[in-house]
Amino acid sequence: MRTPITTRLPALAAIALLALVARGDDSTAREDWPTREFEFARLIYDDGGDCIWGWDPCWTVDRGDAEYFFHKGVSRLTRVDMASQGVDVDLASDTLFDYPFLYAVEVGFWRLSESDAARLREYLLRGGFLMVDDFHGPEQWAWFMDSLNRVFPDRPVVNIADNDAVLHAVYSLDERIQIPGIRALMMGVTYEYGGVEPHWRGIFDDDGRLMVMINHNMDLGDSWEHADDPSYPQEMTTLGLRFAVNYVIYAMTH
Repeated sequence: MRTPITTRLPALAAIALLALVARGDDSTAREDWPTREFEFARLIYDDGGDCIWGWDPCWTVDRGDAEYFFHKGVSRLTRVDMASQGVDVDLASDTLFDYPFLYAVEVGFWRLSESDAARLREYLLRGGFLMVDDFHGPEQWAWFMDSLNRVFPDRPVVNIADNDAVLHAVYSLDERIQIPGIRALMMGVTYEYGGVEPHWRGIFDDDGRLMVMINHNMDLGDSWEHADDPSYPQEMTTLGLRFAVNYVIYAMTH
């Protein structure tokens, strides 16, 4: 894994320069080494064939368009050097530890094996940050927790306090509303599968660093994907991108 990014953003240029020098002297340096300060890494996982979105696996939902507008929004609203495209990351891959920020979608359908869970636990304890999104209602929560308990059987999931740093990293997100998927909006509601109340929850390490950011009964991915869609409310896209900014900056500075 890269040196944990706890030195604050002004030091990133020096780190990048050192990395380039090191790679210049190392004939075995990987060709796929990250070339920017930040690359959006999407988690590949097994859904057991239970995904309800047709033939594509659950981890691919919103893939492409969500990344595109995520990058556009975060690069416009911050000075982070963003890669133009996202990457897909398997837990078994050595590249996992190159990315401080990992995004997992539709986690109400993920099925982590014991080896997957151990690998994700290692990633998080070594300084990684996982954002999970777009899962709804009590049934999907139960499936999500079945796998998450393999990752951290001894760490509680807690509500994110209003004064937590992740909610104030750049924007102070004091007023939070449910950020819905576009299908729900087309039906005249903001919730799915009985998930009426939105929740911001997380898991912290021993030093109080947030490792897992859980967005339950929300679909931030749709708020990014439909940023240019007049049928998706602007205030929800704006809020979704502000959460994205806060999560990125938090992941890169804690």
